Amino acid sequence: MRFSFDKAACQNTRRALRKEWLLTNGLGDYAGSTILCCNTRKYHGLLTVNTPHGRHVLLSALEESIVGGGREFPLSTRQHPDTLYPHGHDYLEAFRLDHWPRCVYRVGDVHLCREILLVQGQSRLAIRWSIRGPAHVPALTLRLRPLLAYRSFHKLTHANAHLRSAATLLPDGFSISPYEGLPSLYIQCRADAEHTFTPQPDWCYNVEYLEERERGFAYSEDLFMPGTLDVPLPPLSGSNACVYLTAGTAVCDGDMRELWEDAERTRDHSRKNGGGLSGHLARTGQQFCITSPEGRPEVLAGYHWFDAWGRDTLISLPGLTFHAGRTDFGLRVLADMGNHVIDGLIPNMFSPTGDHAYNSVDAALWYAFALQSCLESGAEHLAWLREHAWHALKAVISGYRAGAGKARRLDIRVDDEGLLHAGNAHSQLTWMDARVDGRPVTPRQGCPVEINALWYNTLAFADQLAARFGEAPLTGHEALRRMRTAFLQRFWVPHGGGYLGDVWRDGRLDTAVRPNQIFAVSLPHAILAEDCQAQVVECVRNKLLTPYGLRTLAPDDPHYKGRYDGGTAERDGAYHQGTVWPWLLGHYADALLRTAWDVDGAVMALLDTLTPLYCDHLAQAGLASISEVFDGSPPYKPNGCIAQAWSVAECLRLLLHLQKAAPAVYRRWHQLAAHRMSHPVIGDTAGICRISMATGGGREHAPARQKDTEPATTATDRKY
Repeated sequence: MRFSFDKAACQNTRRALRKEWLLTNGLGDYAGSTILCCNTRKYHGLLTVNTPHGRHVLLSALEESIVGGGREFPLSTRQHPDTLYPHGHDYLEAFRLDHWPRCVYRVGDVHLCREILLVQGQSRLAIRWSIRGPAHVPALTLRLRPLLAYRSFHKLTHANAHLRSAATLLPDGFSISPYEGLPSLYIQCRADAEHTFTPQPDWCYNVEYLEERERGFAYSEDLFMPGTLDVPLPPLSGSNACVYLTAGTAVCDGDMRELWEDAERTRDHSRKNGGGLSGHLARTGQQFCITSPEGRPEVLAGYHWFDAWGRDTLISLPGLTFHAGRTDFGLRVLADMGNHVIDGLIPNMFSPTGDHAYNSVDAALWYAFALQSCLESGAEHLAWLREHAWHALKAVISGYRAGAGKARRLDIRVDDEGLLHAGNAHSQLTWMDARVDGRPVTPRQGCPVEINALWYNTLAFADQLAARFGEAPLTGHEALRRMRTAFLQRFWVPHGGGYLGDVWRDGRLDTAVRPNQIFAVSLPHAILAEDCQAQVVECVRNKLLTPYGLRTLAPDDPHYKGRYDGGTAERDGAYHQGTVWPWLLGHYADALLRTAWDVDGAVMALLDTLTPLYCDHLAQAGLASISEVFDGSPPYKPNGCIAQAWSVAECLRLLLHLQKAAPAVYRRWHQLAAHRMSHPVIGDTAGICRISMATGGGREHAPARQKDTEPATTATDRKY
C-alpha cells in the first residue's frame, strides 16, 4: 500500500502530528516519527536499538537544512515550549509512505526528497536525499546536525556532565560513544563532493513530546548535538543529486547505493505479489516478528512500548505466521514456548536472565489454539507437532489438573465438574488485567467464561490428537459432556435474549455483558451448546460490536467508560470497561460464520460495519497498521499502541476467513474498499491522504510464503 498526503495535509500540523510512521528490521530495533518528522513521543527516534538491557533511543532526530545564497533554510522541526522550531515543515510539500517514508520539500525552485530506511538484520539507519533544481541555482550545502538521546526508550534525558562528548573522526563521518554500556554510534556519509564534520558539542534544550504530556507523563528532555556535518551539493542541472547517510552500531563498509538498490528490488517484488488488504496486513505483521538479542524468536506485542508477552504472542501467532506465509517462524516460536512449560504454565513475560514471569492462566491455553491453527494451515505439520509440541500440550493439561507449584501459587485448580478456577482477589490472570492503585479494575478471579472455553477446547483438541497418535484419551467423551453441561448451568443468562455471564465466583455469576463470552462459540471445539450459540453472537453484535472492534463492556452497564483518555489511572480504569479492542474481531467472525444461516449476508453485513477500520483507520494513527484500542463511544478515537500485534493478526485472520466463506461477496467489498481509499473526499481544507493498493493482478489472495525480510521501493518512484 502507498499512503500519499498532500500539501494541505502536511501543513495542518494539528492533524499531521497525529500521523505516525514506523520502520522495523527484524531485531526489535525501529525508527518512527510523525509525517512531519517531528517527534511527539519519547519513543520516537530515527534509531532505537534492542539491546540485552532493553530498547534504547540512540539517534533521536537530525536537524537538517539547505544552505545557499547566504541563507539557511530548515527542513526539520521539533516541539519546544509553545512553538515548533525550526520551521522546516513550512517547506513540506508532500509525504508518502510506501514501505518506507518519503518527505518532499520545496525551497524556491529546489525540490528535495528525503527517504528513510531501516536495514533488515542490522542496527542501521539509511537516509537518502535527492535534490533537483535548475542550473541557475547557486551552490548549495546540505547541513546535518545529529541529535542524540542515548537513553532507555521509557525514560527521558537531560544535559549532564557524564556524557562523553568527544567524537572520533572517520574517513566518511564520525563515531561517538556517549555512555559506557551502550553501543557506539557510527554516522557516515557518501556524496559526490567531499564533506566535512565539525565537532561542536552542545545541548538542544527543552524538546517536548505532546503525546507524553497528554498521557500524563514527563514530556521534556534535552538532546545532545555532537557537531555539524556539511555536505556540498554538485551543481544542479535538472537531474537528481543524491546524498547518502547511514547511522548504525557498527561501521558501514558496503556501498550505500547498493543498499538502496537492494531495498528497492525487494519492494518491487512485494508489489508484484500484491495481495490487496490481506497481503498488506500480512506484510505489516512482519514488524512484530523478531529475533531477540539472546537469539530467541519473539513476537513484540506492540509498538512502541510493549515487549514480547506469552499471551499476546500465542493469540497473534496464527495471523502473523501460519496465515501469513511465515510458518517456519511460527514453528520456532511454538517450540520455544513449549520448552518453557512449568507446572502447566507458559510465561507471560520473558526475561533475558531466565527469571520469567508465570502470571497468566490463559497463555498456555492459547498455546493449544496456536497449534490448532498450525494444523489448519497444513496437515503436514502433524508430525512436527507430535515431535515438538505434544509433550508440552500434555504437560499443560497435567499441570493444571495437579494444581501444584506455580499453578498452586496462582490458585489454578480444576473443580469436581471439570471447570477451571484461577486467581484470588489480588491477582489478575486473564487478559483483562488492568489495575489502579494496586487493585484490579475488573476482578475476574474464580471461573472466567473464556478461560473455561479455552480449557475445554484444549482438552478436546488433546483427545483428538491422542486418537490420531494411537494413545488413550486424556479426558474422554463423558467428562467433556459433563463439562459442557456444567458450563451451561453456571454461565447461561436466560433473560435479554440469552447470553453468557462473565465470571462464576463463590456460587454467583457476574452477569455483565462482555466480549469474553464469544470464545465459547468461536473456538474449534465449542463448549457452549449449539442451540444457544446464535443468541451469544446476537448479544455481542447488538451491544458490543463497533466499526473498530468489540467493546469490553456494554454501554448500558453503569460501569461503562466510553472514553480512553486522561492520565494513567484514568486510562487503566477504562481499559476493559468499554474500550474497544480490534483483536476480538477474529473470534467474533469465527462465531458469526459458525452460526449464520445466510453466510453471504452475514459476511457482507460484517464487512460493511468494519469498512472504517480497514479503510479509514489505516491512515489515522500508525500509518498502515492497526491500533491497540479505540474509544468505546463514537467517534471511536484510536489510542494505545499505534501498531498492535494481535490487532493486525486477528484482523488479517478475519479477512481470510470471510474471503473463504463468501468469495464473491468479499471480492465486491474489496473493490469498493480500494476505491474508497484511493478516492478520498475532495475539498477538505485539512488535506487528504490517498491510499493506493497493489493487488497482484487485481486479485485478493492469501499471502504467499515469505522469507523473514521486510519488503522494500522503484527508482522511477523517486520522481516527485
